[in-house]
Amino acid sequence: MLYIGIDLGTSAVKLLLMDGEGAIKNIISKEYPLEFPQPGWSQQNPEDWKKAVLEGIPELLTGFDPSQVAGIGAGGQMHGLVVLDGEDKVLRPAILWNDGRTAKQVDYLNDVIGREKLSQLTANIAFAGFTAPKILWMKENEPELFAKIDKIMLPKDYINYVLTGVHCTDCSDASGMLLLDVEHKCWSREMLDICGISEGQMPKLFESYEAVGTLKPDIAKQLGLSEQVIVCAGAGDNAAAAVGTGTVGEGACNISLGTSGTIFISSEKFGVDPNNALHAFAHADGHYHLMGCMLSAASCNKWLMDDIFQTQDYAGEQRDITPEKLGNNHVYFLPYLMGERSPINDTNARGTFTGLTMDTSRSDLTQAVLEGVAFAIRDSFEVAKALGIHIQRSKLCGGGAKSALWKTIMANVLNIQLDLPESEQGPGMGGAMLAMVACGLYPTVAAACKKLVHTAETVSPDPAIAARYEERYRQFKQIYPAMKELFPILQ
Repeated sequence: MLYIGIDLGTSAVKLLLMDGEGAIKNIISKEYPLEFPQPGWSQQNPEDWKKAVLEGIPELLTGFDPSQVAGIGAGGQMHGLVVLDGEDKVLRPAILWNDGRTAKQVDYLNDVIGREKLSQLTANIAFAGFTAPKILWMKENEPELFAKIDKIMLPKDYINYVLTGVHCTDCSDASGMLLLDVEHKCWSREMLDICGISEGQMPKLFESYEAVGTLKPDIAKQLGLSEQVIVCAGAGDNAAAAVGTGTVGEGACNISLGTSGTIFISSEKFGVDPNNALHAFAHADGHYHLMGCMLSAASCNKWLMDDIFQTQDYAGEQRDITPEKLGNNHVYFLPYLMGERSPINDTNARGTFTGLTMDTSRSDLTQAVLEGVAFAIRDSFEVAKALGIHIQRSKLCGGGAKSALWKTIMANVLNIQLDLPESEQGPGMGGAMLAMVACGLYPTVAAACKKLVHTAETVSPDPAIAARYEERYRQFKQIYPAMKELFPILQ
């Protein structure tokens, strides 16, 4: 049988076709536009996602027997606010994860409702990207539309609704709304009251691997699929990607160097960072995880290469950065080009180069950017260590992991072994694997991971380089505290 994985990203949807043994049969991508109606705002039309998926699936299945498709699972961009009226019509463009319009609402939640209260109710504090502040923003700024809201959901949930007609979400994605009691996996009625919404406006909660329904007859006909195709609840993109890299079970870790960067630590038990520097979310395997998320990771290198150096030769720019230079760079880079989430939670933070001299070269700047992202990932890594979590090795995925140099830097900055998965298809692969569990092909998510996920390469730290980076990291840690009070003034 065949399984479809949907990776609903910020700039495109990637569709993946996979068999039950883990062989990827086909992949296609469909792009859609982003809207930036004001500085710091970011939104998207859910109808564009719908069009991309419904046009993309028949294209994905070209040359394959559609009767062999048994299940569909989605991983999707988290936190986006999708609102429907009583006739299930989209009320406004979805406000996305990287939208920064909610500073006032975030301050209200953290400072008036209080961080301690929020953590008690949801296991997390408010961040600009989370969904609850967006609901409060809409209540204050678009009261007429707010009054028409009948259903609230997340981006990939809208796709599941299109496919099945069911208003649903999963616990991993819902964890990032600041509306879920993460420990007990139910909606927090007190948080709903704070936001002025009711439980009836919220979608039904499922575990990621549970079936939410089957294809609606008209959708099945449009896609050329059976009405018996099972659609699972799916997961937030990071949890889905973690499934795709086999990051399940106690203490398993995955680091992603994508547009944003994440460190994802799986846990069998619920736990909260007392300082809320790491997010405490439900995992797609039915358990929990801690996650640190930095807003700009591989996008920092893309910015330097594309916009500043104006080159596409990424490898060429890294060629002069030889092993003896690692841990010896005199230039530092703070990778806060869009502000920062974990662990500093500072929307005012900005990117900086520090330590420039007359002999600073292009390769010094390139190296500083790669190292700055690695150091920022380590900031969250250190929070986990302070909680008594000892990570000996981690999976590494994302576009940045394709760079041999960046892999080496990451292994030495963190001083751990890094395993690169054989097949790195992120949320799409995780979505397909979740669909396999929903269809009964595998009894658990862990069983699917054990069978389907394999390591292609392991990168180990070099003791001498790791020791040099230990000293450089101590210096890096002093830069943001020294700059913190200056950032708001500069704006």
